[in-house]
Amino acid sequence: MCKSLCSTPKDPDSVDLGWGLEISILNGCSRLMPVICGPHLQKHRCNWWRGTLHWVGYGAVYLLEGFQEEVILAWLCIEGPEYPLVLYPTVMNSLPATSRMQKISVLLFLAWVGFLFYVGIALFTSGFLLTRLELTNHSSCQEPPGPGSLPWGSQGKPGACWMPSRFSRLVLVLIDALRFDFAQPQHSHGPGEPPVSLPFLGKLDYLQRILEIQPHHARLYQSKADPPTTTMQRLKALTTGSLPTFIDAGSNFASYAIVEDNLIKQLASAGRRVVFMGDDTWKDLFPGVFSQAFFFPSFNVRDLHTVDNGILEHLYPTMDSSEWDMLIAHFLGVDHCGHKHGPHHPEMAKKLSQMDQVIQGLVDRLENDTLLVVIGDHGMTMTGDHGGDSELEISAALFLYSPTALFPSALPQEPEIVPQINLVPTLALLLGLPIPFGNIGEVMVELFSVVEDPQPHSSALAQASALHLNAQQVSRFLHTYSAAAQDLQIKELHRLQNLFSKASADYQRLLQSPQGAEAALQTVITELQQFLRGVRAMCIESWARFSLVRMAGGAALMAAACFLCLLVSQWVTSPGFYFCPLLLTPMAYGLAGAIVCAGLLTATGLKPDPVVLGAMAAVGSLLPFLWKAWAGWGSKRPPAALLPIPGPVLLFLLIRFAAFFSDSFVVAEARATPFLLGSFILLLVAQLHWEGKLLPPKLLTIPRFCLSASTGPPRHNGTHALGLGVGLLLCIRLAGLFHRCPEETPACHSSPWLSPLASMVGGRAKNLWYGACVGALVALLVAVRLWLRRYSNLKSPEPSVLFVRWGLPLMVLGTAAYWALASGADEAPPRLRALVAGASVVLPRAVAGLAASGLMLLLWRPVTVLVKATTGAPRTRTVLTPFSGPPTSRADLDYVVPQIYRHMQEEFRGRLERTKSQGPLTVAAYQLGSVYSAAMVTALTLLAFPLLLLHAERISLVFLLLFLQSFLLLHLLAAGISITTPGPFTVPWQAVSAWALMATQTFYSTGHQPVFPAIHWHAAFVGFPEGHGSSTWLPALLVGANTFASHLLFAVGCPLLLLWPFLCESQGPRKKWQPLGNETESRVKPEEEEEPLMEMRLRDAPHHFNAALLQLGLKYFFVLGIQILACALAASILRRHLMVWKVFAPKFIFEAVGFIVSSVGLFLGIALVMRVDGAVSSWFRQLVLAQQR
Repeated sequence: MCKSLCSTPKDPDSVDLGWGLEISILNGCSRLMPVICGPHLQKHRCNWWRGTLHWVGYGAVYLLEGFQEEVILAWLCIEGPEYPLVLYPTVMNSLPATSRMQKISVLLFLAWVGFLFYVGIALFTSGFLLTRLELTNHSSCQEPPGPGSLPWGSQGKPGACWMPSRFSRLVLVLIDALRFDFAQPQHSHGPGEPPVSLPFLGKLDYLQRILEIQPHHARLYQSKADPPTTTMQRLKALTTGSLPTFIDAGSNFASYAIVEDNLIKQLASAGRRVVFMGDDTWKDLFPGVFSQAFFFPSFNVRDLHTVDNGILEHLYPTMDSSEWDMLIAHFLGVDHCGHKHGPHHPEMAKKLSQMDQVIQGLVDRLENDTLLVVIGDHGMTMTGDHGGDSELEISAALFLYSPTALFPSALPQEPEIVPQINLVPTLALLLGLPIPFGNIGEVMVELFSVVEDPQPHSSALAQASALHLNAQQVSRFLHTYSAAAQDLQIKELHRLQNLFSKASADYQRLLQSPQGAEAALQTVITELQQFLRGVRAMCIESWARFSLVRMAGGAALMAAACFLCLLVSQWVTSPGFYFCPLLLTPMAYGLAGAIVCAGLLTATGLKPDPVVLGAMAAVGSLLPFLWKAWAGWGSKRPPAALLPIPGPVLLFLLIRFAAFFSDSFVVAEARATPFLLGSFILLLVAQLHWEGKLLPPKLLTIPRFCLSASTGPPRHNGTHALGLGVGLLLCIRLAGLFHRCPEETPACHSSPWLSPLASMVGGRAKNLWYGACVGALVALLVAVRLWLRRYSNLKSPEPSVLFVRWGLPLMVLGTAAYWALASGADEAPPRLRALVAGASVVLPRAVAGLAASGLMLLLWRPVTVLVKATTGAPRTRTVLTPFSGPPTSRADLDYVVPQIYRHMQEEFRGRLERTKSQGPLTVAAYQLGSVYSAAMVTALTLLAFPLLLLHAERISLVFLLLFLQSFLLLHLLAAGISITTPGPFTVPWQAVSAWALMATQTFYSTGHQPVFPAIHWHAAFVGFPEGHGSSTWLPALLVGANTFASHLLFAVGCPLLLLWPFLCESQGPRKKWQPLGNETESRVKPEEEEEPLMEMRLRDAPHHFNAALLQLGLKYFFVLGIQILACALAASILRRHLMVWKVFAPKFIFEAVGFIVSSVGLFLGIALVMRVDGAVSSWFRQLVLAQQR
């Protein structure tokens, strides 16, 4: 039909467009039918559509109502070398379905790539962070730990088991986070100098007096805890005598019952009555064991008094009742005070003084057969946190007191340092109980001396007997464990067994002739102590049980996923790329791989492991892509095509990859990241200069340094780009002021601005800071609203726009009110404290509810445009510039399509005006050019406010800098991206790398570090000051949102890298640049001004739009995947490194969780863009149908 029409002679209704193109308007049968014909345009399966003619113009949509009942339009379809097939939105049935399938394929493919990384991380983790084997064997009085007779004096004694009991009752006071120096008096640095005055020094005054007055009854030790220094792991060690493994730290708030033999079960088995009061963590560890228990919620670190006051309510009446054999009181006030205020706050002095009074009250009520043990499970850092292995965290106080003389020697000058697990075998033997089966601690021999015995031989023999029992129990455990697991070092195990055999033989000989063998006894004691300490050292080194096969498989899978992202991001812009195989082919191969693996495991009688099955499914789904890549390498392709990353970006990624293998870099990453980001920004500015986008091309003399070229005209002058760069560097420097120093750099001082305002003492300074924080909130709100108003996205009556107008100010008001209450809650009058407590619950939840409501409204109605209907033609008129001759370049072909649109629009408008007495009805939709970015900025703002609420108040300044910094970076990146072509669209590698690096920089600028002590636990109580009851997922979600807020925000905002260059097209009147036909001429001549299309260019090519989103997601996955792969390889290769559990393992865990959060955020961000695109299409259709009615 097109050919026949073009071959007919021209009639008065045909218009010549040049380039051999013409518009033919055929009138007949009361129908109007425009058809475009020409040698370069071909009609291809265009459907007929009955409806109203509509135009997709530059930033607006025009619906022209026809003068007849029906208007039948044959739309334009283009085929050519640069346009394989372009179907424009008039084909209402087939095109939306195709575009929708492409969107689904993109989202599912990104989800599958994320699944590949997840499986790789899980497989590596299952081989790297394995727990040790927990034996369920139990010791008993009927089964001695080894051959030979029981120790001296144990036969015939009432209540005797392995040894006769020295005490019948025990009071165990566990003061959580009682650091060793908390029990020390105030001291001077030198003679004549005044004592050092710190809030926590000298507050346990009664404890010091007891040590001075009764040195043979009391003793203070410096107890060394094994990392990780989290409460649940410490409780396990204090009751089982074993070593916790690293991965157990993750279950600190989801405790499970201890299956190993422990002191509490031994007491219950012996019929002893155990009464507990305090931290409810014990309820999960020892269910149903206590004869009486008073549990109190432990997770609310802001509550300093509820648990302690509850214990004091029951402690003394229980002691006076004598209905107990072991009394455990676990106080939490000191630990919570450290978390809330830090150790140097006056509240810490009050808490320690209270604990001193508790100790005095207990000592006054003790009977002669009762032993008092006061111990801290761990210490705390200078900021009040714990979980790591710094000296302050592992150093805890241990105080023992007995009303009868217990220690034969005088008080030592310096307290003895003992491992914390040594308390377990010591208490077991003192109470006449068997030592727990899995204990590897060493008895504290000083407590087994015979007091007031003139013969030192008796004390030495008693000590040797206790040590020998202890060594027999440990040797039995090693024999049983080594038979069940293969993770102990064989050579070291044989050496230790030989040492024990020799010491045991010497001990047995001494029992046969005990007189006159003091020197031999000391030798035996030394040998037994060497054996026990050697066993502990071997277990510490060996109980990181690695599975090298799983570690290698996980690392290989992550590497393959990175390689896949690199390949597909390159293929997606090729002309023959199809979306459907992205989904179907991997699923088929992955399912086949999982079925084959499950069949093999079942055939061999092995239990299918979900992690292994997932890994095999991932490997199977990778095969078609790897095969395609292998086939591509067989052809002669240039190296640049196989590795499309530009040289500078590749060098940057290699530096980042290699740096993760250095513990010094990981420790100093908070300082190195701003330096790398600043260097990258300077490189971007230099790139703009090298690419000719800052100065006219004739002034350039510097080579382009292997960066991809662009053919567009200069979009910014040098001063503008330099200003962006300087602004970025200034923001990075200001954000660096909010830094937290790692423990390994004692010379560094953390920023005092990271602490909450409640910790400040001065009222005036607190008020000034509060005003600055509220000012940052208001500035952030005003900046977002001004940006939306600049693009006229605040004029729409849509619900989401109304929420931005009124909901965001309410969120700011609620956040400011909550900060005011939180910073001054302790200063509130007593009559208002109930009101303040209620508001502290309601306000954060209200802000979070408003944010959730705004996001739901945005998803429901994401199109924020203003629609106006007027009678008559639009005021503006488009002028068509004719061309002569065929198109000679892609730029010419790109230019002709909008020209055809505008000319057809003018022709139809003129004909309808001449036919109809009144002008046509014109519906104009304003600011469609920023519809995607407006939705993204709104969503990011709604996410930022609840995330900000989880941080300390002064972090609001960092969030303001974050938004400003992102805005400047987007403008700088947009300056280097050409938008003169309708497709394919692409985001450069340097933009994606800079965006990911800025996410890391923001992570550190918000006061975080990739170590467990630096986690902001207070975030779990924002809106829940009374705790969460038995729930663990909600506090974990709140703490995770606080920790990985930067990862989430930058991942959700990642599509802005694609959208922002189109948005920047609207900066001022834009002139079209038309290259002349002669290639030798370098001049460009501007044409007249036109309204910019902006983001509507993306809708003109939906295939390229979806491909660009897929490519952006894959590039971001690649940059993040390189980081997690480097961390995995570093932890694997350096698994025996001294700093593996302090530096490399925490870094891997934080990077893994950060990758998961970023991948989810990236998926949500791309899905939001696609939701907006679908809503725009639906909005078009609804508007057309409304016009028809």
